[in-house]
Amino acid sequence: MPPTIITPSSIRTAKFFQSNTSRKEALSLYREIWRTTKAFHWCDERGTPWVTRLRQEARKEFEASKEETDPLLIARMLVTGRDCVQQIQHKFNEADRAAWERIEKDSRSR
Repeated sequence: MPPTIITPSSIRTAKFFQSNTSRKEALSLYREIWRTTKAFHWCDERGTPWVTRLRQEARKEFEASKEETDPLLIARMLVTGRDCVQQIQHKFNEADRAAWERIEKDSRSR
């Protein structure tokens, strides 16, 4: 099998696809964060709704990372962000399930 020859045009194409894919993944993660924060209805100790505070923090993190060009670092940030969102969703679902079980238990005991 002959070796693969990388030409400058194919490098540009590879970088375009890599950055385009990272951009799509980042946007997908941002939207997932946005949807997840809808579940946080209560307020913090200062009276600010958590949904607002979490969305501001997410926006700040994404804006700070906007100019990052290292593909390894971008991939690491995306994986870490996705993992954090999934952990929060899992914990929230577990707490919701436990609350429904308590409600069912209390309604049966009456």
